[in-house]
Amino acid sequence: MESGFMALVKTILNWVGLIFVLALLLLLLTILIVYVIDRTQKKHAIRRNFPVIGHLRYWFEHLGEFFRQYFFTLDREEMPFNRAERSWVYRAAKNVSRTLAFGSTRNLTPTGTVMFLNDQFPTLEKNAVESPPLLIGPYCRTPYLAKSFFNISGMSYGALSKVAVEALSRGAAKAGCWINTGEGGLSPYHLTGGGDIVFQIGTAKYGVRNDDGSLNDDKLKEVSSHQQVKMIELKLAQGAKPGKGGLLPAEKVTEEIAQIRGIPAGEPSISPNGHPEIRNVCDLLDMINHIRDISGKPVGFKTVIGNDTFLYQLCEEIHKRGIESAPDFITIDSADGGSGAAPQPLFDYVGLTIKESLPMVLNVLENQGLRDRIKVICSGKMINPSGVAWALAMGADFALSARGFMFALGCIQALQCNKNTCPTGVTTHNTDLQKGLVVPNKAERVYHYHKNMLKAVGMIAHSCGVPEPRELKRHHVRIVTETGLSTPLDKIHPYQENSIPTKKL
Repeated sequence: MESGFMALVKTILNWVGLIFVLALLLLLLTILIVYVIDRTQKKHAIRRNFPVIGHLRYWFEHLGEFFRQYFFTLDREEMPFNRAERSWVYRAAKNVSRTLAFGSTRNLTPTGTVMFLNDQFPTLEKNAVESPPLLIGPYCRTPYLAKSFFNISGMSYGALSKVAVEALSRGAAKAGCWINTGEGGLSPYHLTGGGDIVFQIGTAKYGVRNDDGSLNDDKLKEVSSHQQVKMIELKLAQGAKPGKGGLLPAEKVTEEIAQIRGIPAGEPSISPNGHPEIRNVCDLLDMINHIRDISGKPVGFKTVIGNDTFLYQLCEEIHKRGIESAPDFITIDSADGGSGAAPQPLFDYVGLTIKESLPMVLNVLENQGLRDRIKVICSGKMINPSGVAWALAMGADFALSARGFMFALGCIQALQCNKNTCPTGVTTHNTDLQKGLVVPNKAERVYHYHKNMLKAVGMIAHSCGVPEPRELKRHHVRIVTETGLSTPLDKIHPYQENSIPTKKL
């Protein structure tokens, strides 16, 4: 019996040894083949001079993205969002403690630092109130009474996974905020939550297009017929790529996404860099009023601001046509925004950031007597309460966030959004990776992030002595200058007076 067992053991060991030898030979053969390929190829100098081991460079370069995030960067060093910024979002989304010990790690002296001015007699809790809803589109057949000053910015189904969109939709409905569809069309996953939706029309008119890319009025009527669709946003440009249309790699254009968008499956989804039928402010107002006539819903446009000439031309044309012809809202995106794929030269160098463009738009509208008529919405890296509070103090009516809500869904800033390999399931259509994103759980996180954002912005407002966030004004903020000392925000961006009297709404 024992000799039989020993014989079995020897046989197994012989097979293991044989497999090991074969594996070793296969490894050596592979190394030899890679060595020959590296030595003979002429494209990569590192691989040609250091065959085989040169491949480690690319591997280490890839791993560096993750090691820098967890081991080598300090809490406030990383870009585009540092660990301290992301940590607040994660804690808010999980609805756990957001208090810290031993003082701030934020450097309060760099130029541009925002400082809110506390009042010696802050608003007591019993005197605090919620920000009231705002009416958008008074001349529409179906105006929209928007409940929340903080909402979900445009992210399309395609750029995001279906589970991510569904979780956002459900969370937004519970939170009482709107969700913007992004330019990828209206999907069933946007509708599933039952909350308010802003339908975005991009340059390719996805979801409401003819085969030639022009606007299909019948499809627009169908989309507008959904009660959940409260507003329509015409996108001229977005933060990550002003002057460039949306980019969706072929591997992310599934059959379902292609059907929703009205394009071929398995081919890159590349939007035109502008609307062919909109080449000036007259064309823009024509399109806005056309969409508004068909839909009956408030219509505005989204863009990145490059200069104020366009704004003055727009206001001049509105005054010629009448105040009812104006867009119901303008969404300003910051040049440093972007939750999807974009060319680096555009998101690094083109367009103005929200710190310059928001006051520019507000001042022009006030000067031209259109501030009451046109609501101003802004987005751009506002994932923390300080950014939202600054935007409201500057004068914005609403603030949006895309990447903040992505973090709430579990995004770890792996920078894989454009590769269909997102490890958290947020931006991938790989069903195995999507399993990690459990919709009911993440919807709750979206809700908690929104709730705790409102609470924290309210806390800043109350500290400044006002009862609710929209009562924050420019004189409640100071900005650190190059001297190291701060100056009032209302001196940097003075309040404007209306130079063109118009009837008040």
